[in-house]
Amino acid sequence: MRLKSFTAATMSEAMEMVRSELGDNAIIVSTQRAAGTKGVRITAALESVDADLAVAEMLGESDGSAAADAIRAALTEHGTPPRLIERLVNAARAAEISDPIQACSAALEAGFTFAHLPEHSAPRPFILVGPNGSGKSVTVAKLAARSVLKQRRVGVITCDNIRAGAIEQLAAFTSILEIELVRTRGPDSLARAVENSQGRFDLTLIDSPGLNAFRPSDMDYLQSLIEAADVEPILVLAAGSDAIEAGEIAESFAATGATRLFATRLDTTRRLGAILAGAEAGQLALCDVSASPHVASGLSSISAISLARLIMPPPPAAADADADATQDETFWTEASA
Repeated sequence: MRLKSFTAATMSEAMEMVRSELGDNAIIVSTQRAAGTKGVRITAALESVDADLAVAEMLGESDGSAAADAIRAALTEHGTPPRLIERLVNAARAAEISDPIQACSAALEAGFTFAHLPEHSAPRPFILVGPNGSGKSVTVAKLAARSVLKQRRVGVITCDNIRAGAIEQLAAFTSILEIELVRTRGPDSLARAVENSQGRFDLTLIDSPGLNAFRPSDMDYLQSLIEAADVEPILVLAAGSDAIEAGEIAESFAATGATRLFATRLDTTRRLGAILAGAEAGQLALCDVSASPHVASGLSSISAISLARLIMPPPPAAADADADATQDETFWTEASA
């Protein structure tokens, strides 16, 4: 795997540099805020992986006003903040695409960055961060299972000594995967565990305690964990929450160094406005999503076209055919198709 780093003022500019030099098949293996939180540094690689979902080829010019109206209605239904709705609708109009899903995909591609988490290897450990109840522990287990199934060596560390039963829950998952769970307490202990893991694993995943984004002492503690162990924070945010609050939470965690957003609980909500608001407010790249409570399923990288299919309502015929299906099944059959 050939690694190369790119630094730019924004995530979008850095991703454009990656695509320009390495092409669309480049894998983002690490992202971090540049020194002083000014700018973003991305480490990318070229390796053989399954191709991500791509936006369908857009041919010809057509009147996109009907598609833009459909997108506005869908985004409003999802509880998206009005300002963000206007930005995405304007981008859809500019694309001049008549198909609503493809127009929505083009708008999302213009408005957001997509950088899924690597399945094979990464130069820095990932620490999953977020508020209580966002699904960090299950997400760690899902990511570990995905890589173990690809015959990768995975290390799992926990520094969650706050929530009752947190360690026991994660230990149950790692035991099934035959992974040793390393327990730590505090920044120094985490730093030693990460140092001991170097060279032993292709991927190292860290579960952190649920922290209050609006409590300075919690954010200071998280910052000390991140800096002590030199790890990449990934914000885990549950879908279906209040969009404005999600944006404020994302901004707070982005200030500690998070550059990607992992969305959970897509199977238990019908509205994705909070995820969109969080990604925009924190200037976070959308990476992966979880659409099932089961560790072995429901985990997927997200792209503009798959997100558009989740946002836009299905055609009436498809809606009738899927009336009895769960949203998890809809995600796999429609969004990932």
